[in-house]
Amino acid sequence: MDGTRQQLPAIQPIQNYLTYLENIEKSPNTVRNYAHHLKLFFEFLESSGITWTQVDLKDIAEFIYWLRSPEPGVTALQQQESKRCERTVNLIISAVSSFYEYQNGLGEVPDLPLYRYQMQPRKYKNFLYHISKSKPVKNSKLKLKERKLTPETLSQFQVIQLIDACENIRDKFLIQLLYETGMRIGQALGLRHEDIISWDNEIQIVPRLDNINGARAKTNQVNRLTVSMELMGLYTEYLVQELNDIDSDYVFVNLFQGEIGKPMNYSSVLSLFKRLSKKVGFDVHAHMLRHTHATELIRDGMGLEWVQKRLGHASVQTTIDTYAHLSHEDLTHKLESFLERNRKDK
Repeated sequence: MDGTRQQLPAIQPIQNYLTYLENIEKSPNTVRNYAHHLKLFFEFLESSGITWTQVDLKDIAEFIYWLRSPEPGVTALQQQESKRCERTVNLIISAVSSFYEYQNGLGEVPDLPLYRYQMQPRKYKNFLYHISKSKPVKNSKLKLKERKLTPETLSQFQVIQLIDACENIRDKFLIQLLYETGMRIGQALGLRHEDIISWDNEIQIVPRLDNINGARAKTNQVNRLTVSMELMGLYTEYLVQELNDIDSDYVFVNLFQGEIGKPMNYSSVLSLFKRLSKKVGFDVHAHMLRHTHATELIRDGMGLEWVQKRLGHASVQTTIDTYAHLSHEDLTHKLESFLERNRKDK
């Protein structure tokens, strides 16, 4: 974090805001991203001669154009590909909006009306929706419409290829764990041996803020996941053959000379997946296994509320929005199967 702050302009309001984010226990990645986003914003303000305390909606709109323009300050004669995608711009504007809400709360700036609040029905309604009170929905006035992206997934054959390409039991266990549980990589890296309840074939995801490898669970709730006996067997094999002489509370540790026993971190996992991608001949990253797990559950008929619980999504709407593409694809597939059976019966 200190390295990130040294790259920021020497503006105390930014430093105070980042300290506030740390104090309310935002993840280091979130703080680092917000620092980068605010650095861009203040670069724009400086180049435009705008004082940060006098920003209005028009200035934010111009900042969006500045972010999207391949060459800010130059008017293009023909349409060009935007420098940043809609999702990236929305994330940056969200950081700027949060910064101004914080400063407004301190009385440093007047209210900057970046949001509108309106009653809006949810796409997904639970069983007791009709007796619950609706709350106003907070929507950004300057949010760009994002293109829907289909989550990247792997076929079962590709997962097998990935496991076969691993050089040790630890990596095989990690791949199989991510595929079978849908865990985020931060949750896997934060696992301790006490979280694995082998006699019940269960694994607990326990949020911790003191992981020395910087792993974050991205949730405040403990989540218990049922797993297969085969996965537990692989864990036992890993314990006996590779962790026999290693004393560590962490499940996933480094095995190479000089780093033996130290918890794996995000960088270690990134290097692992780069090596595996080269060996199997297709690009793969850890989160693809989470998407693959969720996709297979939905295609197998598991209800969205159950998938939400297993993935640890805060809202079932997140699950719906992420995997909405399945409804059309699977309907087409089921219709084709139905028509094929009818043709055979005639």
